[in-house]
Formats: sequence, C-alpha cells, structure tokens
Amino acid sequence: MEGRSAPAALRGDPLAPPPSGARSADASGAAPAAPAPAPVLLPEASGPRDAVVRLRSHGCWYPSAGPDGLEAAFICDRGGVPQLWAGPADRGEVRLLDSLPHPVKEVSWSPDGRWIAYTTAPGGGEHTRVLCVRPDGTGRRILAGADPDSTAHLGCWAHDGSAIAVTLAAPDARTPLDGTGPARADDVLPANWADRDGRATLLGGIPYDTVRGTGWTVTAADAEQAPAQAVRSDGGLSAYLIDPDGLASPVLLATETHAATLRVCDISRDGRLVLLRRGPRGRREAVVRRTEDSATTCTVPVADGDPWIGRFSPDGRTLWLRSDAEREYAALLAVALGADGLPHGTSVMAERQDSDLDLLAFSHDGRTAALSWNERGESRLELVDPLPTRRAPYGPLPTTAVPLPHEVVTRVEAAGPRGLLPALSGSQRRPGVWWAAEGVSLTRTPWSSRDEDAVAPDRSPVRPVLLRLTARDGLPLSGWYYRAPGRAAGDPAPCVIHLHGGPEEHERPVFNPLYHELTGRGLDVFAPDVRGSSGHGRSFVDADLGAGRFAALDDVADCAAHAVPAGPADPTRLAVMGRSYGGYLTFASLVHHPDLFRTGVAVCGMSDFATFFAGTEPWLAESAAHKYGHPERDRELLRALSPMTRIDALRVPVLAVHGEHDTNVPPGESEQFVRAARDRGVPAELLTLRDEGHDFLRADNRRLFRRAAADWLERHLTGRTAR
Repeated sequence: MEGRSAPAALRGDPLAPPPSGARSADASGAAPAAPAPAPVLLPEASGPRDAVVRLRSHGCWYPSAGPDGLEAAFICDRGGVPQLWAGPADRGEVRLLDSLPHPVKEVSWSPDGRWIAYTTAPGGGEHTRVLCVRPDGTGRRILAGADPDSTAHLGCWAHDGSAIAVTLAAPDARTPLDGTGPARADDVLPANWADRDGRATLLGGIPYDTVRGTGWTVTAADAEQAPAQAVRSDGGLSAYLIDPDGLASPVLLATETHAATLRVCDISRDGRLVLLRRGPRGRREAVVRRTEDSATTCTVPVADGDPWIGRFSPDGRTLWLRSDAEREYAALLAVALGADGLPHGTSVMAERQDSDLDLLAFSHDGRTAALSWNERGESRLELVDPLPTRRAPYGPLPTTAVPLPHEVVTRVEAAGPRGLLPALSGSQRRPGVWWAAEGVSLTRTPWSSRDEDAVAPDRSPVRPVLLRLTARDGLPLSGWYYRAPGRAAGDPAPCVIHLHGGPEEHERPVFNPLYHELTGRGLDVFAPDVRGSSGHGRSFVDADLGAGRFAALDDVADCAAHAVPAGPADPTRLAVMGRSYGGYLTFASLVHHPDLFRTGVAVCGMSDFATFFAGTEPWLAESAAHKYGHPERDRELLRALSPMTRIDALRVPVLAVHGEHDTNVPPGESEQFVRAARDRGVPAELLTLRDEGHDFLRADNRRLFRRAAADWLERHLTGRTAR
C-alpha cells in the first residue's frame, strides 16, 4: 500500500528487538533465534475461482470473520483438498482465494480487514508455511516458511492489523548416516543427549501436584533459574512480528532453543505485553512477557487442546485464560496484572462441574467472550456479554446459553460487535459453519454442505451410544458404540475397537466417514477413551504417564471385553484400529494381547520409540519425551513399551497405513513393523498414501484409505471379499 507508514505494532521501543545482552525466551541462551523470514511475493492465484470438481458432500471449518462480521474466510474441501475460501455469511457467493493444491490448516482475518493470513502444508506434509492474501484474492505472498526445510506456524494479529505473529522452527540438523530407511537413534542423537534434563519429569511416580508446584506464577528471576526443558539439541522455535505489507523488518518477540511449542496468542493493545503458549504436551504454560526488556512476568499452567488459550483485556490489566491450573477441569480464569505485567491475584470466572472449557474466543473489541464446554463429549456453548472492564478479581460471570443444532463445536469465532461464527459437527452431518448476526439464534451458512448430502439416502449415519465401564484397576472408562444398522439387538456382530490419537485427544460424537463405511459393511465400531485421553479431568490425562502406559494397553483389552455384552460384539471377531497414538496402541495391543484380536489396522503409528525419537521433528520430540519418557534416561521403559520389542508375539494379519511425507511419525515406523511381521510369516501389508503427511487431507486419498481399511477388516472379520 503506497505511502503507508511502518505499522504501529512495529514502531517504537515497546516492540523493538531486545537490547544487546538481554536474555531471550531461552533459559539456556545456547543458540540464536532462527533467521527472520523475508516475504516472498507469489503470482495471482491461477485457475478458476470456483472448484472444477465438487464433492457431493463437502465440509467447511475453521472460520475467521472479517472485522464487520458480515464476511468469513474458511477452509473447505469442496474441490477435493482443504483450500482457502471467503464469502458473505448470509449468502452462497463464495470465492476461492488460493487455488494451489496445498492443504490449508489455519485461517485468520486481520482486525483491520486488509489481509487474510493462513497456513498451508506443501505436498501435504508436516512442514507448513504462513501466507497472506487480500480478501479479493490479490497480493498473495509467503510471509514465512518459503524454504521447503523450514516450518512456520500462525500466531495472532496485532490489534490494529499492522502485523502478524509467526513462529519459525529452526532447521533440522539431523542427518542419518546411510541416508535411507528409518533413522537409528545411535546415528543421530547428539553426544550430550543423556546429560540434559527437564523441569517436568513425569516418570518414577512423581505426583501431578509435585510436578506443577503449588504456585501459579513465577517471576523473571524464577525463570532464569529454571533448568532448560531440553531433549533434542537441534530443536528451536522463534516468534516474530511480520508486516504483511513488507514496509518494516520483522521484530523478534521470543526464542527458545529447546522448545516443544511456542505460539503468540495475544499482544496487548499498547504493545507492552505478549501472551505466549509454550511447553510440552500435558505441561503447557501461558507466559506473559514484557516487550521492553523480554522479562517474563507471569506464568500460569494451561490446558492442552486448542492453542488459543486466552487474551488480554483492552486495557491490558486483566489476562483471560482457559486454564486447568491446580484443577481437574479447565475453566475461565481472570489474572489481574499490574502496569509492569506482574500478577496481582487470580479469579475463577466461569466453570462447569466435570466439564472442560474446550474453546475460548473473543470479539475484536474484547467486550464479548464465547465459551464452549466439553460435557461428556458433547459441546455446550455460552456467551459472556459484556465482559467486565474494571480490573480483576471479579465474581463469577453470568453467561447466556446458545442452543446448538449439532453435538460438537470445533471452533468458535466472534463476528462483529455481537455476532457469532461457530464451526459445528455432529454424528449425522459433515462439518459446517453457522452464523448469528445478533443474539443467540444460529443459522447455517449457505455455503456449508447440506445434511442430506452427507451420506447416501438409503443409509443414514449411525447415532452412537455412550458406554461406561471400569478398567481392571478401577479407573472409570467410557466410549461411543456405533451399532451396524439392520442387525437384531441380540445378534453378535464383528466389531472394530477404534482408538484415537494424541494420546490427549477425546472421542466425540462427530460424523466420521470411516465409521460410516465400517457400519455399512455390517461391522460395529466401539471408540473408547483409554487413560491419557482429554475430557475426563487432568488426573485421567496423566494416568498413562511413564509405566502407566502398560495400564493404557490393558484398557484396550478391557474395552474390547466390555463391548461383548454391551454391544453386543462377537468375541471371536474383534479387530483393533487406530491413528497416530492410536496406531501405536494398535501395534502394541496386537503383541501384548495376541489372542484377543483377529486383525489390526495401524495408521501412522509408532512401532519403536528409539527410532521414533530419532526420526520425528525436534519440537515434537521435546513434547513426546515428557509424555512417553526420555529416550536415554528411560531407555529400558521405552524399549519395553515398543511394539517391535515383542514382535515375536504377533499372530494375526496387520495392515499399516502411512502418509509418505509424515515427519511427525516417520513412515519407517510402519515399514519396519510390516517387514518384521513378514519375516516371521505373518501376513502384513503397507498402504502408503502419496502427497499426505500425518493427517490425510485429500479427498481421493481419504476414500482410498477408508475403502482399503474396510476391505481388510471385512475380509478378516467376516470372510467376505471386497465389494
């Protein structure tokens, strides 16, 4: 924009780079920040403005409203791959803003309305880049992540829209010696690996309260004395403010050389304070930092799940947080802040018994908050309007319930002064976006898929039933049971135990095309939450740490046994299946309970923790070490937990599925398990999906995966061949 001065968020002392000698976010100070990115201009989006190929039923998700709330940018797969679209919330006139076949993962419309920032995954892998485009589709450019070996993540906008925060991952320094096959731990681990330690050691029976401590806040001096939470010496994350117009140089906000995650969630309107989310899975933290001297003023534990953990009040004197600090379930907290950013008291502003605050969103002016609660898997949506403007602490806030037409809210955004823009999903329908201009009455956006288009008219989706059971050690468990249609109530059915990823994910009653495919083949599905899952309290999440993972494997067997009388499932025709951590549980269940299942389908699962830690992304290794165990200090435990260690116990056929560009769980994890099974005479197959990473995002690949998995399970559970 010609003649425009440097953005306010990038001018003056408040957001200037730290002075020479000032400490960065890295407690050890061992490495410099990742180099600041340079914007890369792109040609105008090529191809038609509408998709050439339209899915019969598409999904729309991750909406972000323009400043007036009348238009929304969103992700939609109507063209066969998740792409960036925009259009009016009350009309069906949508436009395609990026026609390239790179899957889009996140979207954020600037507060001033001039830019839409978004992330894409080139080639479908895990390395992402941050781009921006004008709402009319012009001016498209890469802000960060242009190098194919780099990774960039989206942060928040400055409140005036002048800059966007972006997190950059340091380049991966690992190089396997032979250059082929899965990485070997002894090839690539740095020499000082075993000497490193972490503040949150989760093994050896240390209680949860001992790990987190008794206080909610630490001073900058405390942060200086804390030992580095390091596992991999080549891991590093840096956060910058970037001017999308390219008029000002990037400004470094924070850097950590041994980081599990680092996201800029908010910047105070005066630019004095930055809210960061950092830390490994299960030990996330909200960190308030002054931009003037890079001092950390406040640290509060926050829940896993959605990374957008909170926001400053308009005057910067209250920090609103979605937090489970010293609680079983996440609630809305208000932290009173002084002018120097130091905390002066914390209040619980909204909570629900036995329910997590799942999502938290704010209007652009900071006067309205939307709260989405996870109540036994289903969502309850509430509004707080207006938020108090005086300084915390306050009393509990009154809320207004928003009736929902779907079971689950997957994202919620404020739209304009009083509008609401939630993305919803349910067991009977594809993900869609709904809109409320005023009040709490929701209307489906015209560009969302119609319910009747989700499935064939002769076969409706199955509405699941919540089952409750008790593990062998007394821990309460639960899961959703999908009964194949047309089967008599007492007729035993072949059943697939499906295990979600994470482990901190939570099984929820949303429309799952895989479940629909399986039940259409006459197979029941039981999708439980074993220990380690979210949605059941912090103690449940932590119950699988360290040696507790053996109990999680027993949970799989207990859930399979419960499905027999409760389903009823046929005990002679059980299968186990899962993705990511669920893929690991599938491999592990087949070798720890070799007589329980007739077959298994493992999707993007770990088979050996040594090769997994050696091959995964450095920042993912940081998080995984706190969840599973340290690859040196806990080597024997991880060896005992690795399915490859017990491969001789495998007795049943297994299908492994993997994306070729998966750098989260490298494809070698599936390859080595299949190779070892075949060497022992056990039938095993590997399906590698091209142009996919850890998540399968392309419509044709998703169909191929569903059909291949259903064919395999139907053949091995019923004897029927593929249709």
